Amino acid sequence: MKKILILPIVLLSIALSAQKTKNDPEISKYVSQVNRDSLKAHVEKLVSFGTRHTMSSTTDAKQGIGAARNWVLSKFRNYARNADGRMEVYLQNQDLKPDGKRINKDTNLGNAIAFLKGTDPNDKRVIIISGHLDSRVSDVMDAESFAPGANDDGSGVAAVIESARVLSKSKFPVSILFVAVSGEEQGLLGARMLADKAKAENWDLEAVLNNDMIGNNSFDAGKNAGKPKLRVFSEGLSAFETEKTAAAIRNLGLENDGAARQLARYVKETGEKYVKNIDIKLIYRNDRFLRGGDHTPFVNHGFTAVRLTDYYENYDHQHQDIRTENNKKYGDLIEFMDFDYLKTNTSVNVAVLSNLAKSASKPENVKMDVKELSNSTKLTWDKPLSGKIKGYHILIRETDQSVWTERIFTSETSITIPYSKDNFLFAVQSVSADGNESLPVIPKIAR
Repeated sequence: MKKILILPIVLLSIALSAQKTKNDPEISKYVSQVNRDSLKAHVEKLVSFGTRHTMSSTTDAKQGIGAARNWVLSKFRNYARNADGRMEVYLQNQDLKPDGKRINKDTNLGNAIAFLKGTDPNDKRVIIISGHLDSRVSDVMDAESFAPGANDDGSGVAAVIESARVLSKSKFPVSILFVAVSGEEQGLLGARMLADKAKAENWDLEAVLNNDMIGNNSFDAGKNAGKPKLRVFSEGLSAFETEKTAAAIRNLGLENDGAARQLARYVKETGEKYVKNIDIKLIYRNDRFLRGGDHTPFVNHGFTAVRLTDYYENYDHQHQDIRTENNKKYGDLIEFMDFDYLKTNTSVNVAVLSNLAKSASKPENVKMDVKELSNSTKLTWDKPLSGKIKGYHILIRETDQSVWTERIFTSETSITIPYSKDNFLFAVQSVSADGNESLPVIPKIAR
């Protein structure tokens, strides 16, 4: 009797797992609109401000971080004309006093923001794309010397500006916040200011894509064969997990399946689906070894955030005074940028933002039935709170696999699949009417 019941399920699983999801033509259109020349012009303009150090001038009209953030705001205002009144542009700022660390004088900290409001008033989700506006030389306290910051992080800010341009005409149900934060080099200050606001106001923050150094590849990796690579850093266990929750995660073998890891997998799958000639590498740590980025304040508040960055860092062109020694040029200069690579990485961001912003929200109350010992697994869930759906994907992978390797589609809210919970990991994601997937949800144990 068991063989009779399970055989149709096995055949269904094989058939549906073999199906590939089609590209959404609207998303493909937006990806195709990312422009290399626009990105190059943005970086050139950012470099022209001389220095964008957090403690540089905020009153000079042509030099310093004040002029730079005003220029970013002006670009956002231009694009807001495309949004039918749905894009709000503003400067989030606060005055800082010397802190005995990396702020040694009174400083106005400012984040340049464009908030593109979603079309569904009942859908409160927000997605953030960020880059950091400030730049530095060798001495992190030097607010006067020429600090072009072409790649670190003119590239990330250029990606934010270009994403805002491309997506300003979109009519996604979900809101997107485009932000050039300040104070990264002085201790992630602008990102913390924004993360604190999101926490205090209880934002339904779906995901944060932090872009920091995404425009330097060929100069660092010319001898490396294969596709260009983009790293996505994601934490494992959330920093704020209680001991009890961490113990449960360990007991179920879910150390590699926190929210940030799901977002990282989503970036890889969606980015490689819509963008050619990119190998997105999942790096299983929150950031580079013993270092940090602007996604970290969001992570520390329990939000889902990842960092996108070059695969090959060249330290001759990062945090360096501009100089030439022994016929070698040092400094974060525009001549060391690879704008084709920057275009590709910006396109990845546009694809991920669009797919997330078009998706329904995640399925609710995803659970795994454990009442009986069985080599099949029953999953149940409730409909998402927002968005129009056509069904759900059941995602499957073996425990030693880094990405989801199989998917099964169903229009129901429960399914029994012929895979043992002992040997596989599972997740459920909503699929919108247009085929856009939500972030995956790992099932909890049904009691």
